[in-house]
Amino acid sequence: MKVVKFGGSSLATGEQVAKVVSIINADAERRVIVTSAPGKRTPTDVKVTDLLIQYAQQTMAHQETTVITTQILARYQAISNHFDLNTEVMTTLTNRLHDLATTTFTDNAHLLATFKAQGELLNAILLAAILTQQGIPAKFVDPRTVGFLVGGAPNDASILTATYANLASWQLPTDTRVVFPGFFGYSQAGDICTFARGGSDITGAILSRGLRADLYENFTDVDAIFAVDNRIVAHPAMITKMSYREMRELSYAGFSVFQDEAIIPAIQGQIPVNVKNTNNPTAPGTLIVPEQFLFNPANPITGIACSDRFSALYLHRYLLNKEVGFTLKLLEIFQKYNLSYEHMPSGIDDLTIIFDQSKLDTTTIHSLCRDIRTTLHPDYLEWIDDYAIIMVVGEGIAHTIDTMGKIIDSLTQNNIAIHMINQGASRISIMIGTQRKDAPAAVRHIYDTFFVKSEV
Repeated sequence: MKVVKFGGSSLATGEQVAKVVSIINADAERRVIVTSAPGKRTPTDVKVTDLLIQYAQQTMAHQETTVITTQILARYQAISNHFDLNTEVMTTLTNRLHDLATTTFTDNAHLLATFKAQGELLNAILLAAILTQQGIPAKFVDPRTVGFLVGGAPNDASILTATYANLASWQLPTDTRVVFPGFFGYSQAGDICTFARGGSDITGAILSRGLRADLYENFTDVDAIFAVDNRIVAHPAMITKMSYREMRELSYAGFSVFQDEAIIPAIQGQIPVNVKNTNNPTAPGTLIVPEQFLFNPANPITGIACSDRFSALYLHRYLLNKEVGFTLKLLEIFQKYNLSYEHMPSGIDDLTIIFDQSKLDTTTIHSLCRDIRTTLHPDYLEWIDDYAIIMVVGEGIAHTIDTMGKIIDSLTQNNIAIHMINQGASRISIMIGTQRKDAPAAVRHIYDTFFVKSEV
């Protein structure tokens, strides 16, 4: 049995949905289908989820919402028209969407979560109707009916362990495809709550684990996961197979095909994941598996990712390594500002703390630095906004001795300054800090060293 998730670009138009129908029909093992909300039809288009957020904001402000609801419904109507569906389905979608504006919510956070979730929910209802009309028996399943329970904040939910027991006891129909909306679940109080990141990916992974699927297929709009961002390197090598932990490291550092958090349920259930292309479904895609036992000794690197979403705090103090409790005091300051850090490479007198800059603002940065100076009395303290991280990842790194040297040579020979270099505890990744302007060139030079030369 396979769980299959389709991304927003795969469900954006009637033409795309027709491809999805063919993919489902081509394999009887694709029994559980997870939907995203309709995505962009063109580069300048607006995703349905963004339209729903506008609808929520206008409702909270007690503004007229006719224009925005008309825009949202037009997206589903166009897909419905492509298949000549009867009017009953669109009536259902219209009523559900309009009822939101007159529903009473606990607070605005719950209102926003419920509005956002409608993109996936309405698409699941619509796809189930299309499949049935096309001769593929299917039914829409609301997450509430199978006990798909979440906890946490309304717009930052996390799955509850009870969900897995609920899914294990659910009798999956043998002669009907199940269409399940991604991105959200229900709190124990019965409220809709959405995942913060990679919503439909997370839902697919949770269902794969809970239903003990043999494979989780994640359909998107690329043939495979590439070894490097194709906006940095033209026509990069495709990754045919990679390990869970390689995917986690690369997603964290910038690979957007599969969110790093979304794969965790699949890891916990040891479910292989196959990333495939809706527009080229016969391509093998990228298989993500528990372990990558085999690797090419001539090229230990699987992929290279970079992100400029970081800032860093550099702290220098003599005999830093001798002071008991120094790091504890630092962490207590972070806790005061409700901050988590990403990395903390250190030396005997030096410490660099790397943050996700999206979680910070100017006021917090000034207050944080002031408290560190007052409490820890560093000899030197500097906040660095100009910071990018490059992650070089591969199971083969742990089995080779010259990978680090080749990386350093490729950068220094091209006059790229390295601000920080650190090999992770996992032994399969090497993290490099550079200035933002140098990051794309650094990625290209590392790629050339490990991929281009190995292909010659």
